[in-house]
Amino acid sequence: MALEKYKQKRDPSVTPEPFGGKSKDSDLLRFTIQKHAATRLHYDFRLEMESVLKSWAVPKGPSTDPEVKRLAMMVEDHPYDYRTFEGIIPKGEYGAGTVIVWDEGTYEAIGFEGKSKKEQEKHLLKSLQGGSLKIILHGKKLKGEYALFKIKSNEENTWLLMKHKDKYADKGDITLKDKSVQSGKTLEKVKATSKNIYGATRENTDTLLKKAPNSKMPEVVKPMLATLADEPFDDPEWLFEVKWDGYRTISFIRDGKVQLLSRNNKSFTEKYYPITEALSKWNLNAVIDGEIVVINSKGASNFGAMQNWRSESDGELIMYVFDLLWYDGKDLMKLSLTERRSVLKEIFPADNDFIRLSEVFPENGKDFFEAAEKLGLEGIIAKKSDSVYLPDARSKSWLKIKVHKRQEVVIGGYTLNEGSDKIFSSLLLGVYDNNTLQFVGKVGTGFTDKLQKEMMKLFKPLVTDKSPFNIEPDVNEPSRFRPNPPKASAVWLKPEIVCEVNYSEITHDGVFRHPSFKGIRTDKKAKEVVRETESDTTVIKEEEKAGNESKPKRKIIKAPEAAAKKTLLNPTEETQVKKICDHDLKFTNLSKVYWPEDGITKRDMLNFYYQVAEYIIPYLKDRPQSLNRFPNGINGKSFYQKNVKGKSPDWVRTFPYTTSDGENKEFLVGADEATLLWMANLGSIEMNPWFSRIESEDNPDFCIIDLDPDKNTFDQVIQAAREVKKVLDMIGVPSYPKTSGSTGIHIYIPLAAKYTYDQSQMFAKLVVQIVHQQIPEYTSIERMISNRQGKMYLDFLQNRPGATIASPYSLRPKPGAIVSMPLHWDEVKKGLKMADFTIRTSITRLKREGDLFKGVLGEGIDMEKVLEKAQPALL
Repeated sequence: MALEKYKQKRDPSVTPEPFGGKSKDSDLLRFTIQKHAATRLHYDFRLEMESVLKSWAVPKGPSTDPEVKRLAMMVEDHPYDYRTFEGIIPKGEYGAGTVIVWDEGTYEAIGFEGKSKKEQEKHLLKSLQGGSLKIILHGKKLKGEYALFKIKSNEENTWLLMKHKDKYADKGDITLKDKSVQSGKTLEKVKATSKNIYGATRENTDTLLKKAPNSKMPEVVKPMLATLADEPFDDPEWLFEVKWDGYRTISFIRDGKVQLLSRNNKSFTEKYYPITEALSKWNLNAVIDGEIVVINSKGASNFGAMQNWRSESDGELIMYVFDLLWYDGKDLMKLSLTERRSVLKEIFPADNDFIRLSEVFPENGKDFFEAAEKLGLEGIIAKKSDSVYLPDARSKSWLKIKVHKRQEVVIGGYTLNEGSDKIFSSLLLGVYDNNTLQFVGKVGTGFTDKLQKEMMKLFKPLVTDKSPFNIEPDVNEPSRFRPNPPKASAVWLKPEIVCEVNYSEITHDGVFRHPSFKGIRTDKKAKEVVRETESDTTVIKEEEKAGNESKPKRKIIKAPEAAAKKTLLNPTEETQVKKICDHDLKFTNLSKVYWPEDGITKRDMLNFYYQVAEYIIPYLKDRPQSLNRFPNGINGKSFYQKNVKGKSPDWVRTFPYTTSDGENKEFLVGADEATLLWMANLGSIEMNPWFSRIESEDNPDFCIIDLDPDKNTFDQVIQAAREVKKVLDMIGVPSYPKTSGSTGIHIYIPLAAKYTYDQSQMFAKLVVQIVHQQIPEYTSIERMISNRQGKMYLDFLQNRPGATIASPYSLRPKPGAIVSMPLHWDEVKKGLKMADFTIRTSITRLKREGDLFKGVLGEGIDMEKVLEKAQPALL
């Protein structure tokens, strides 16, 4: 029974986690600490007691400093065999992510040293019940006395972990020792190489190779290219990796002989000899795709250093490998990306200093992009997980999203400024359009004297009397950016050299503003350089879902609005079965009218949720749901359903809870499109998720202020919302408004699960108290309805465990089939109407505006700093 909760949360047919085991040691108690990269990185502290592991999640990890107390949230007991588990919990499963054994060893109860294991366990269980454990750890990293104390709060599972003062106490950060004591690997290395993951996510290599056709090793492969996109996104069907800033290279490895070719078949074999030598030691025959880079001390690629690399003394040369195109007589290019990478991981030799596997990160492209920006990387690459490899094609199955605006350009000449002692003052740049070179501006920064001398050696054979541009640029022409340019003369060059520049923006006449030289691109042909235009990410993804694979040509997408996603259900059949996320869903009673005054049917509702799925799922995923069911439409009898135990398909995720009378039940947990449509098919017109996710059930992702009118006008609701924004702006807090879909407005504040519900409620209360002071004539913060005297309730009490509220983009059971719609703040003004956002109008708006609420799930506020800033307003 001790492991019942553990087993309820896990499926042994899917996850590689252990489900049993007993200690065979009659004398010693074991402990383990596992580092766990789940939704949020944390450390799992586990103590053996009576053949199970009592477990605590420690977000910041243990400390050896006695003055530091670490929060430790007690979780369900784990089986004894879990103490040696190291591997990958598959995506979609509880606690999905990579696990390593960060520390392990034996432990004793303080005061019971040397006593029998049975005596110690008896004492420890009694101490556990009393909320205070004092132990001595004999680990490989942690040693000496520690204590676990339960703290008084509304959360029954809240403890503190701290070190006692002894000879092992130290103020250093023990978590910097980041390798597994079991395998010697870091989390990242385990993620890249672990085979401890079920076949649901990684097929056997032999099986995959049987799917690939037999083929001789190709002599030449031109690499597949990515389309430039305008913004990052989250999507479970896409993988994300670093956009390395170096030279794209296809490597051919045959019987110890290696050939490295650039994207235009220029040989890199001798120039980058450390890579050639490293690959020659691989005991396999393969064709791989990767990028050769020089990395700096922070691990970021440096293109300038790459351009000037001549030997090891010029920097650390690395090849990051991200694809496998041919292997051991098999053409893998028609396999999916995940299949190709699965084989690549299996054959990839470990621990090579020069050749590294480029990591991929599933689903969370927005967070990954933010991380890339903070690390100073060039950008990220998004790849559809089922994409095949298309040589010499620029595909929309692969997207590049750049942190900074960057463009390859052709050098068509240089200038010499009068009175300057520089070798040249600026480069004259162009891009091709219909085989003509169009001038795009000058770049005069980013050169060293040494680099200019080297570049002049390249320029001298290319000097010509004629301008290569379709219209000869006037190098002395003033501009609004430089009204008094120095007198300059131009030296024209044959357009054969490609370089790369950063820039801030493009003017209306197509000229780069504030360009900066980044380096020469010897791997690219001038005639292939055209202006890259960012395509709308939403449009690209819609085309991909429709199966419209792009051809190897460039297409400029000017309109931000995309065609609506097709509907799911046909307009005639009353019962239909559709495969959603690999599950067969049966949809019934499709012609039943749910909104009688508007003639809107159950079919219409299901089609709406199918079309809006990508927008609403982020706000339902991993959150318990309260089903508000209207099986006979909005005018029929309705009821709330929380418990789905024994009433949902096996593939539906659930979350256990216990009623006040001790009965065990289960919430439905939001997950994917199939779960959304299964809920809707039950007649759940609106979606009502928790504010928190099951991984951090006591810590909401956002705080909500609910403006709930009584006898007020909607204009007064709007005015109250503006007052809330004034207060939040004053203390530097971001906020996101949406219509409730009924009569009010909801205002969300991102918390990123950093605070408890009590803290969230306290913060909301402080805000509404200030707002109420500003407009007391028509607002109230009284909990009892009778005490509000018909005034609008500024509801802060919604911020509590188990509370739900209509999700963004949810339908409401109101006449008109109103949608709870996120808004721009400048839309919250007189004239705003609920009826502006309905089942019939919302899809078009979403395609035009995108998800206005995505910041709600982003970086949370620093409440302590905010409250300090708010002090003057509270006095």
